[in-house]
Amino acid sequence: MMSMQPFQPVSYQIGNERGGFGGGQMNPGMGGGQMNPGMGGSYMMPPQVSAGNPMTPQGSVIPTNAPVFEQSYVENILRLNRGKTGTFYMTYENNKEWNAKIFKGIVEAAGRDHIIISEPSGKRVILLTIYLDYITFDEAINYQYPGTQGNQIQPRR
Repeated sequence: MMSMQPFQPVSYQIGNERGGFGGGQMNPGMGGGQMNPGMGGSYMMPPQVSAGNPMTPQGSVIPTNAPVFEQSYVENILRLNRGKTGTFYMTYENNKEWNAKIFKGIVEAAGRDHIIISEPSGKRVILLTIYLDYITFDEAINYQYPGTQGNQIQPRR
């Protein structure tokens, strides 16, 4: 049987006694790289690095001029298609009034967990993507797959 032991914060020594980083103490619970007040010394934060940049074995960042592309998520696809009218098919489990509902409106904004549309009546609606089944558009949509240039998907005839 495993017994749970209470959490106890630990303080770590930064640098060395010969000067290194000043010999202050860092408490990991205080946020990465933060010094405890009154401990003296200084701590150098590592440089900010863009995600995906290659690094050398010594830890140096190799800058690249590669173009940055959005990842292919629903919110990014919807952002590329702001201003277009879409039909949003949603399912709400365990709802006694309506299990499935259809919304039609102009895409105004999209975030990680939501979509904002304006309905023809002018009413603004926030849809939670957790309930989203699929979306249809009556016109060509803009789509950019990561690593490629953006393009417009033409409907098949």
